[in-house]
Amino acid sequence: MARRPHADVGVIADVSGDPVGDAPPDDETKYARTRGRILDAAAYVLSRKGYAGTRLSDIAERVDIQTPAIYYYFTSRDDLIEEVMASGLADMREHLQATLQALPPDTPALDKILIAAETHLRHELEISDYTTASIRNRGQIPSRLSTRADREEDSYGALWRQLFDEAAGTGQLRSDVDPRISQMLVLGALNWAAEWWDPRRTPLHAIVADAQRLIRGALEPSATDAPGRGRR
Repeated sequence: MARRPHADVGVIADVSGDPVGDAPPDDETKYARTRGRILDAAAYVLSRKGYAGTRLSDIAERVDIQTPAIYYYFTSRDDLIEEVMASGLADMREHLQATLQALPPDTPALDKILIAAETHLRHELEISDYTTASIRNRGQIPSRLSTRADREEDSYGALWRQLFDEAAGTGQLRSDVDPRISQMLVLGALNWAAEWWDPRRTPLHAIVADAQRLIRGALEPSATDAPGRGRR
């Protein structure tokens, strides 16, 4: 089930627009529900057709409303796309934060990186059209639409920096690699999966397993590495 961060009441809603979890039972307005459905549809179209190919008519068709009605909820096509982009990155950050916070306190730093990689891939490829749209379109949207997405991307990157710094500081990162470079290479590879992965050919669990093996093989220190010598 693709899910979205609910823009109006701060809960997760399913693709039908019905709130799940701790959503208020009856006080969500028709306006909020329709706005959420428009966002869902925009995330779906943007994740598949890209910024240039996303048309309001396609979004309206998925919501089963007239195209001009979208302007009652969003001032422009770009306003709608900007919210989808920022929401996708924010949702990914919150999802990773919750995953890491739920781990046992003694979880090794390298294992946290491997868990973060799985969390990223599953959220990007399986859980959220918003996140898929955000990742696939980061280089396509005009700079005027990227301010909110840039802030969310920086916050998300900070989580990964903490993981790599912890691994380097506890001797769980090879001494001959740079934590910052390694972090960017790992994230770049994980993000690129949104472009090439075909679920009809390869199950997601196989992608996750291979990614984790590659990351461990690239980062895990050898027996000759001195603890805490990861480069800064």
